[in-house]
Amino acid sequence: MGARFIGCDREQVFLMPPSLRDWVPEGHLVWTVLDAVAELDLSAVYADYRDDGRGRPAYEPSMMVGLLLYAYARGNRSSRGIERACVEDIAYRVVAGNLAPDHSTIAEFRCRHERALGKVFSGVLGLCARAGLVSVGIVAIDGTKMAANASSDANREFGQIAREILAEAAAIDAREDELYGEARGDELPEQLRTREGRRRALREAKERLARERDEGQESPSDEDQPVAVELDPGRFVTRPQGRRAWVREGRRGLEAEREREGRPIAKDRTDRLFEACRRLEEELDVEHAAHAAYDAWRARGCRRGRLAADGAGDGQAA
Repeated sequence: MGARFIGCDREQVFLMPPSLRDWVPEGHLVWTVLDAVAELDLSAVYADYRDDGRGRPAYEPSMMVGLLLYAYARGNRSSRGIERACVEDIAYRVVAGNLAPDHSTIAEFRCRHERALGKVFSGVLGLCARAGLVSVGIVAIDGTKMAANASSDANREFGQIAREILAEAAAIDAREDELYGEARGDELPEQLRTREGRRRALREAKERLARERDEGQESPSDEDQPVAVELDPGRFVTRPQGRRAWVREGRRGLEAEREREGRPIAKDRTDRLFEACRRLEEELDVEHAAHAAYDAWRARGCRRGRLAADGAGDGQAA
């Protein structure tokens, strides 16, 4: 009884489009990578699996090798990034036969076969170089430029590059594991993962914003006081150039005021979204007030104006 694997049939016919072969053009890099993998000896990788037919089926090793190689060729060294690409990127879906291994499986495969993969990747780089995947004598399949020749020194260079790629992938996975734990890292908050949940969360957010706006108009707290920025053409950092200079200086003053405030970054994601919304509204208010200040300065011939984030020309004249 042979080893059991989850099947990976890239010739599987679908209704639309009719075949995986139609998903990317024939000249795409993905086919070169897959054909190169097909020419290599992967016996060292296959030997690491039991052949008694027991246990849970694993993903086809040649598919996993092709997936890692194609991802690394595209500069994607993150197992979580590869997992996302298997869902979102059509070329990755071709490599994986429309399967989507999770990041833990991808990282485990790399760790389990790291020594064998180093030899395989070195072989693929050399094979591609000799097959003509060059541009002015340069092979760049992995994003690293190297001379394309058949000397033993070149073979050693390929091996070194393969080891560096695997080491970088391991470092990225370790860093992301520390940041995200078992999660993929780009998951939406729980309340935004369903249609009803999104509607409810957005409706509540809208109501919360309306309440905060009303409360701010009735009794603005010290924290929500409008930012006041001086606009004096004589003090502009750049030479005044009409209306755009006033808007530019208003934004510069707002940024300076924010630095003085030094608001801490909220830890809760929802609070950060509300803070981003508040800052956008603040910037819009400053821009409107800058236009009003410029118009007032032009109309009255004033040489000094005062800009308030909530003002529409309040205190324009000094």
